[in-house]
Amino acid sequence: MTEPPVRQRLERPDTPEVAALRRLKAAQPQLASAVDMQVELAALYRRAQIRVTTRVFDLDAEALTRTLAAGIPIVRFGDVPFDWPDLRGLVRQIVDVLRRFDLVEPSEHDAMQARVRAGHPNADEVADWYNLRATQGHAGGESPDAGSTQTQVLSLASRPFLGRAVEMIQQRVNLSPWTRPYCPFCGGDPELGVINSTRERRLVCGRCAGQWPFDDIACPFCDNRDSGSITSFEYACWPDPARDGVYRLTGCDVCHRYLKSYVPRSSSRPVMLDVDTIGSLLLDAAAAQRGYIS
Repeated sequence: MTEPPVRQRLERPDTPEVAALRRLKAAQPQLASAVDMQVELAALYRRAQIRVTTRVFDLDAEALTRTLAAGIPIVRFGDVPFDWPDLRGLVRQIVDVLRRFDLVEPSEHDAMQARVRAGHPNADEVADWYNLRATQGHAGGESPDAGSTQTQVLSLASRPFLGRAVEMIQQRVNLSPWTRPYCPFCGGDPELGVINSTRERRLVCGRCAGQWPFDDIACPFCDNRDSGSITSFEYACWPDPARDGVYRLTGCDVCHRYLKSYVPRSSSRPVMLDVDTIGSLLLDAAAAQRGYIS
């Protein structure tokens, strides 16, 4: 009697980001732990995004122009397709990942998991977090707990939902009225920059991954435009700077903050927020040595 064929489970192919992360790990083994953690987070994001509801935005051109000219981000809290059980599930999984990579202490891990079991974060808490950055946060500075682990975890867990909202409108919006250093979509701070062949710079938001053009001389945090108080230098990109490009660090001597930017070569890949944040980690140490803060 012939045995029935064994069904093999087909593995999903890597996304371009994960494939790039694996190349980064091979080129720079010292970044292996950071890469492995990001691969795990990318898998969580991918599963979450499959379930995120797609929303239709009413993009009235005149109303958008007025909104952007007034410095008001486009995406309101109510526009983000949050699913609260899914968000809390993602928080729980992210906290587990951070614990496995020793980025949270056992007691902190247990406390955050207990909060999830008690129904946190809830809609009101997420709205407070979101609106602080989307309204007055960019003018009044960071909130007192902006650097807390809970806030960082919430930012990570919200990205699939925020990213989907921005993804739906980014290519349909004329950003020419926007001249602010914070994100025109969600109000977040830039995490990274990308500079094209004509030296035009786009900033990449750290919480929604939206991109917008910004003067390549101005500081993207305090808007300082005095070129004499802006310092920049470059670092070779992996694995081949002649093909892939370089990273540039720009530091402001007024607010003492800095931004890393990806400068691709003509034939290289586009900017990838998570990949290039890790690939340029050596620049963070260089920035700290020069007295700049993130």
